[in-house]
Amino acid sequence: MSGKIKNFIEEFKAFALRGNMMDMAVGIIIGGAFTGIVTSLTDNFINPILNFVTGAETYTLQNVAGFASSFVSELVNFFIMAFVLFLLLKGMNKLVALGKKPEAPAAPTTKVCPFCQSEIPIAATRCPHCTSKLEEAEKQEAVDAAE
Repeated sequence: MSGKIKNFIEEFKAFALRGNMMDMAVGIIIGGAFTGIVTSLTDNFINPILNFVTGAETYTLQNVAGFASSFVSELVNFFIMAFVLFLLLKGMNKLVALGKKPEAPAAPTTKVCPFCQSEIPIAATRCPHCTSKLEEAEKQEAVDAAE
């Protein structure tokens, strides 16, 4: 029974911490926070300007300052939300990375021609740049290293 629960928890962890799932969650949260900015812009700038232009309402300097402060407050809320979300994701990525083993470095696929110093495939027997035979140079290097 406990083996099934442990397996279920491992599967859920793999599902929930998948990269595209986290990206979608971030998008939804940032989208919700951005909705507040758009609403504030509309309520505090666009609607008052339209009301003033059409003559439906007049505003005092105190009203205009209130509109501006409401909008700035919404901007600050958005940036705080984005920063907190950034810190959460950074922490989650660090936790996920703790469980992973570092990958072994890949085997080299290229080598340097001893004659022209160009980078060539490791299986090459002749340099495509200077047309030198590489087998003779490798044999000479082996002899020099042995002495």
